[in-house]
Amino acid sequence: MSDWTASATTPARRRRLPAGLSGLWDLAYNLWWAWHPEAARLFAQLDPDRWERSRHNPVAVLREVEEERLRAAAEDPVFRAACAEVLAAFQAAVRPPAVAAGDGARPPGIVAYASAEFALAPCLPTYAGGLGVLAGDVLKSASDLALPVVGVTLLYREGYFRQVLDAAGRQHEAYDPVDPEALPLELVRDGEGPPLTVTVPFPGREVAVQIWRARVGRASLLLLDAALPQNTPEDRRIAARLYGGDQETRLQQELLLGVGGHRALAALGIGAEVFHLNEGHSALLVLERLRALREGGLAFEEARRRTAAAVVFTTHTPVPAGHDVFPPDLARGYLAPLAAAAGVEPDALLALGRVDPADPHEPFSMTALALRCSARRTAVSPLHESVTRRMWGRLWPEAAEAAVPIGHVTNGVHLASWVGPAMARLFDAHLGAAWRHRPHDPEVWRPLASVPDEALWEARAVQRRALVELVNGRLARGAGAVGLRPLDPGAFTVGFARRFATYKRATLLLRDPERLARLLGDPARPVQVLFAGKAHPRHEEGKALIQAVVAHARDERFAGRLVFLEEYDLALAAALVQGADLWLNTPRRPEEASGTSGMKAVANGALHLSTLDGWWEEAVRLFPGEAFGWALPVTDGLGLEEQDARDADALLGLLEGEVVPLFYDRDGRLPRRWLARVKTAIRLLCPRYNTHRVLEEYAGQLYAPAVGGPA
Repeated sequence: MSDWTASATTPARRRRLPAGLSGLWDLAYNLWWAWHPEAARLFAQLDPDRWERSRHNPVAVLREVEEERLRAAAEDPVFRAACAEVLAAFQAAVRPPAVAAGDGARPPGIVAYASAEFALAPCLPTYAGGLGVLAGDVLKSASDLALPVVGVTLLYREGYFRQVLDAAGRQHEAYDPVDPEALPLELVRDGEGPPLTVTVPFPGREVAVQIWRARVGRASLLLLDAALPQNTPEDRRIAARLYGGDQETRLQQELLLGVGGHRALAALGIGAEVFHLNEGHSALLVLERLRALREGGLAFEEARRRTAAAVVFTTHTPVPAGHDVFPPDLARGYLAPLAAAAGVEPDALLALGRVDPADPHEPFSMTALALRCSARRTAVSPLHESVTRRMWGRLWPEAAEAAVPIGHVTNGVHLASWVGPAMARLFDAHLGAAWRHRPHDPEVWRPLASVPDEALWEARAVQRRALVELVNGRLARGAGAVGLRPLDPGAFTVGFARRFATYKRATLLLRDPERLARLLGDPARPVQVLFAGKAHPRHEEGKALIQAVVAHARDERFAGRLVFLEEYDLALAAALVQGADLWLNTPRRPEEASGTSGMKAVANGALHLSTLDGWWEEAVRLFPGEAFGWALPVTDGLGLEEQDARDADALLGLLEGEVVPLFYDRDGRLPRRWLARVKTAIRLLCPRYNTHRVLEEYAGQLYAPAVGGPA
């Protein structure tokens, strides 16, 4: 298909909308609305309750809103004017530009960006955590910059789990069926015929997948769906749950993503010249590309070399347990059909995924496969680059550690998606629209120094109040939050929200409850702490950490001062980073590859307090002598218990001695020294830690060279 962009099905269940509102259907089916609040607001105004119940799904709103509300909206001149303005901006934004935006080198062809998860909107349950948030933000920036990027992932028919806490505070997982026809997705068809399908070879059978498309501004995301009647009931459920099932299910999912993803691109006529693997889950794409090149007549080693020349690999995992490995016999069975089609023995493919290719007993590693079969490899921060070189340097036994061919591109966030409404209005007023279009230009942020303290403080207060109202509403309903009393909209608010993995040390702040209770309960300088996050369904230690936080939230000493928020998702994440005054990050160094939640909080006027890990280690080093946050002293080389004890003591010491006093040091009613730090943090950090800068570095350093041949 040459014009694949026109091949997606127009959804059949579109109701007729009143004159002046019909353009809302096209808007609903393009996730551009997900990072343009004025667009999302149109759907929310049509039916606020349904908007919330559907997890911000405009398709559900348009299909189910009462006719009376539609007629009233169509007759409301204010709504119609807002609708016309949004639709005009939308049409301009998705129109292909004559010249691509941005400053860096442009890749000369399409980039296929493959990832096991993409976080784009709360209604699309295609994400679990930070990996998906990065992928979604990258795709949004690709649209803004008019970079030719196509995302590839799986459609999970039960998504990721909903978090449910029992009376003891223990996490349980609930899964809801996903109806893709009720989401902003379009089924791709073979011309005017049936849905387009490709098959993926499995041992003794072929598994068929169909393709859904999500429009993301100018960009697109392809979602592969195995829930087809021609597949066995077991095969239909392979991709039911993101990261679900046992080790064999994980391998099956990665076969669908990698092999199926490459075949879907080919079937659609998308001539991708660069394949970017976002973590090792999609690494089997390289074997399918190698097979296709072998089919074209290339020798095995030449096919591997040409495959690597077009592949970029980004690893996000400095923890060995986070890398997918599979027993040799299991991997051999699933790779045998690909090997036969490529005209080689299965062990020739298995060897590509081993650190020692000659060791038949070594497990098959997706990361080793991706590193060996890519010409350009990146970590996600400078410190993570060093860790990754140490972890995987054995793949290049002749190279010194400093010469291991792994670089880094530090992660960023899509600022327009994460900056809250009050701060966005402040930026619009003082920086103009440039902060949305050129956030990676430091000159854009320089006028922030002259923003009046009063205006900045008011914007921060508005967003803190919005967060506190959300939390107190949950507490009043007795659902979605654990805490004994409502929060104070004027109190210093600390946020901690992330995946509950043990190395992230969610309970570090809680190691000395009496000392913490004195800090939080000071009537002259009140402090309140919000926790949120999920543990992996099979991670018992992570679930125990959640229980410990919930127990503190139910402790009378922390009434009105500590709350755990259930069902951490994109919407709750946005509320937290927009409303917190301080963002807390306490990973055990150097186990946080990058982290991005603190970047979002800083863009909303919060200050950051973290161990010197991931992006924060780089930020502190890049701007020596600048006061824009706090870092815990480095405690490398100590035993884990001693390290945790020292870090906990240092954390409480910083809060007691510097952070909280600075927030409550008022000149009149304003904490002017605190606000000076906020301005410095935004001015220095926002132009670097955004995905526009990330995409420009990808394009110039990785994509354009990849088209020219192997490194």
